[in-house]
Amino acid sequence: MLDLTALPRHGGALRDASERHGVPLADWLDLSTGINPHPYPLPDLPMEGLHRLPDPAALADLIAIARETYRVPRGVALNAVAGSDLALRLLPLIAPAGDVAVVGPTYAGHAEAWGASNRRVTIVPSLAEAAERAPIVVIVNPNNPDGRRFDPAELLTVGITLASRGGMLVVDEAFGDVAPELSVIPHLSGEPVVVLRSFGKFYGLAGLRLGFVAGRADLVAPLARLLGDWPVSGPAISIGAQALADSAWQASARRRLRAGRERLDAILEDAGLEIAGGTDLFVLARTSNATALHEALARQGIWTRIFADRPGVIRFGLPADDRFDRLRAAFARI
Repeated sequence: MLDLTALPRHGGALRDASERHGVPLADWLDLSTGINPHPYPLPDLPMEGLHRLPDPAALADLIAIARETYRVPRGVALNAVAGSDLALRLLPLIAPAGDVAVVGPTYAGHAEAWGASNRRVTIVPSLAEAAERAPIVVIVNPNNPDGRRFDPAELLTVGITLASRGGMLVVDEAFGDVAPELSVIPHLSGEPVVVLRSFGKFYGLAGLRLGFVAGRADLVAPLARLLGDWPVSGPAISIGAQALADSAWQASARRRLRAGRERLDAILEDAGLEIAGGTDLFVLARTSNATALHEALARQGIWTRIFADRPGVIRFGLPADDRFDRLRAAFARI
């Protein structure tokens, strides 16, 4: 029997899956993450990008491009970080004092990070309740793993409410590239709101470790000081700048991901699962026994995501275009 307490804290971990199920590493179809299966095409990188320290001028160019892509208003700060997960784990070190309310269920890393800083953390089901319970509120928009969406105007209202109590709103927009209309960044104008953006998920380059933090300067400047002069690598700067400026690729990727999401929904429904939510990068489905389904697919070399605290749901990332038939065939054999 699968020990749910021993599940990986994130998707991936294919080496462990390979050893457990006897499937060669190269034969896996990894649907355990919410990463674009069609990554941004890598440009040719000169050796200098690895040989030399990251160039401050190139970093400034990257941030300028990111400001335009994420529609960051004048007067709102934007910092680059080595992945948004690093930023969310450092935020408790620089945030105002106080208890924390996390709108959940959601990505467990938020509660872990704030709890590790010896703050009292409460998981609550609604944004309104979170704002009542604590001066620091954390929300993921769109949410992971169910894709729940929150209106930017509502988030700004909460930010203003928290300001009167010396608090702060943290908005994790890690999956925001597939729903740019949900971003609160373009609407910021001095509220105590900090926004996290992930680069790797939408661009399919999670191993590059690149992300951004937007917000009021006094809230995000301490993070920049913690990260030092070289917050991201030279290759991340070069690749990130090109990808973030490529609006044609971004539009094409959104269309392709939307079509893939619809295709995945159809396969899951045909297999008898109920769609419980998701984004254009992943789908959450209900089933009577998520663990049994996860294991049955794993024996066929398909790796999915299940949750120890939610035994009735299973999450699927999008397969590449040429891998949908393999997933459909695997369901037919169960």
